[in-house]
Amino acid sequence: MGAPVPVSVVALDPVLEAGTRTTLQGRPELTVCEPADARVAVLTVDRLGPAELDMVRATRTQPHRPAVVLVAGTLASGDMVHALAAGTRGLLLRREVDASRLAHAVLAAARDDCTLPPGLLEQLLDQSDTVVRGSGGWSDGMLSDRERSVLRLVADGHETAEIAQRLAYSPRTVTTVVHDITQRFRLRNRAHAVAYALRAGLL
Repeated sequence: MGAPVPVSVVALDPVLEAGTRTTLQGRPELTVCEPADARVAVLTVDRLGPAELDMVRATRTQPHRPAVVLVAGTLASGDMVHALAAGTRGLLLRREVDASRLAHAVLAAARDDCTLPPGLLEQLLDQSDTVVRGSGGWSDGMLSDRERSVLRLVADGHETAEIAQRLAYSPRTVTTVVHDITQRFRLRNRAHAVAYALRAGLL
């Protein structure tokens, strides 16, 4: 096992911050540190409003650009899309979080993977009514077999290393495939790519 991943905890409520710190401190693969030293920042909020989204953006624009895992008490309609657009790499509901799930999301974010529970992905599909139009949209081109295979496994919740093993690709190839899809179709991240592919009937 490598060196523990440095992770910081940020919350507008000091009680939420203390609880999240306690949860993370029991995980040997993680080390809780100051924000300036963090590779991943866990943001814990009651709800997702303008102040919380500003907190996500501010965290992402720090010089060391830590990945952000957002733990929310509740998510209203449209919140998930806003969170992903602001740069969140992992999204969890507080009532479903335990030490293992939170550590899993933090480690995934540190590897530049995106964690989105299946139930929340379904919400994203329901909420995402905007269709990419014009140049670069889904209607302007199809996915290759390789791209479709990678996205299917992303949709099933597999991470980069698992996808690479299943498809006999290198992790770099998987990352490149996902990056190419998001760039070509002007999407924000892998969760956004899966949502649009499913909605367009390409998976």
